[in-house]
Amino acid sequence: MRLLRPAGGDPGGDPAQDPARDQDDSALLRAVARGDAEALAVLYDRHAGWLHARLARRCADEETVREVLQDTFVTVWRSAGSHRGRGEAGGWLWVVAARRLVDAQRVRARAERAAPEPVALAPSAEDRVLAGLEYGDVGAALDRISPELREVLRATVVDGLTTRETARLLGIPEGTVKTRALRARRELRAALGPHPLGGTA
Repeated sequence: MRLLRPAGGDPGGDPAQDPARDQDDSALLRAVARGDAEALAVLYDRHAGWLHARLARRCADEETVREVLQDTFVTVWRSAGSHRGRGEAGGWLWVVAARRLVDAQRVRARAERAAPEPVALAPSAEDRVLAGLEYGDVGAALDRISPELREVLRATVVDGLTTRETARLLGIPEGTVKTRALRARRELRAALGPHPLGGTA
């Protein structure tokens, strides 16, 4: 599988000699935000494999998975400047990919539906969580907790990653993921008052 790079963005040369390959994800994303196609290619090579595998677990249609993967990196090319953080960007990339998959599945469902009138799709549970974590009371409360707690909550709740996967993406022990997830939920409950997140910590 090859990255369909933006027009004029084929880096050429010997990839093994590319100094961008020694940079961390955040540095690469900053370079992509400046229009560096080589940095995008390195990000693709670094993350496309596991993104493809995870997308394939959620969608059985290989063509859709390939399209979503390409759309993900097109979005990265356009929106790299919106990434905030240091080190690995796996969690952010997965949020982008998951949203593109939801969009693709909605388009496919609408195309296959033979209803005489278009029917508005109810937001999925994932969409409601994503919206809640970005807007409104939950979003405001999330902004008030520390970044290390926020990134764990996004990985486990928004991205749907397991404790082990979250630990791998964030480069922290699994026990730390569990501890931070508990602390994040407690802090959100306190910030939200009588309407906390559902479930138990």
